Amino acid sequence: MNSSTPDRPHAVELRSARLAFGDRVLWDDLDLTVEPGEFIAVLGPNGAGKTSLLKVLLGQLPLSSGTATIAGSPVRTGNSHLGYVPQQKTLDDGIPLRGRDLVGLGVDGHRWGTGIRFWKQRKVAVDAALEQVGAQAYAGAPVGTLSGGEQQRLRIAQALVGDPHVLLCDEPLLSLDLANQHLVSSLIDRRRRDHDTAVLFVTHEINPILPLVDRVLYLVDGQFRIGTPSEVMTSKVLSELYRTDVEVLEMRGRLVVVGTGDAIDALGSAGGLRPGEGVHHHDHKDDL
Repeated sequence: MNSSTPDRPHAVELRSARLAFGDRVLWDDLDLTVEPGEFIAVLGPNGAGKTSLLKVLLGQLPLSSGTATIAGSPVRTGNSHLGYVPQQKTLDDGIPLRGRDLVGLGVDGHRWGTGIRFWKQRKVAVDAALEQVGAQAYAGAPVGTLSGGEQQRLRIAQALVGDPHVLLCDEPLLSLDLANQHLVSSLIDRRRRDHDTAVLFVTHEINPILPLVDRVLYLVDGQFRIGTPSEVMTSKVLSELYRTDVEVLEMRGRLVVVGTGDAIDALGSAGGLRPGEGVHHHDHKDDL
């Protein structure tokens, strides 16, 4: 992780940011500065505004007040400095796309141009992105025939094809088994280390990425905390955020969060607990 300089501004900067829908405030007076190469985990219950934060940075959702910049410039749609990895959703067999076609959509979204020169540049960029995630072997296969882990590799390649300064990841581990969770996490981590790409990683599952995270942004019911995992993932801090007794345990190097309601579930689900053993489970859909 490198600090910003006059020639290289902060990767992401939010100042006095507020996001509200009518009377409902998702977060207010949020100041967040993300440096090049920094890995930020964005955590919290459903509806806390995690996905909405990514939409703000993608230029899809305006702030109620405050400012947001990417690489020193105001947020906007179609920003080539951004790469976006969406939630994992299995693609159907009938979709007429090959692996490299899916990756190529990341080029087309930035509208690099047309003509022979464009198509040559496009092929070079797609091939480079496929190589970064190790997906060359199935680049020509129909995406609907690939496993969930293989499809998610291609989505990461799609996000990297524009050589972004910032990578926004919205639940990229969803529905993946433990082995593929670690694989996807390591691919994203390698990208940020090799290219100094900042990462904002929305997830319900901190355990697969815990060794990679520099800081945590935890959003709950209009409140937030920002700090290192050891500063934020504590019984005291989470109890303050949730306004109820919450206990954070460490078991075999994994964090288990025990609390009430539908909020605090899958932070511990990778730690080997079964439903009903103190950790609440829900469907992982963040509707905001």
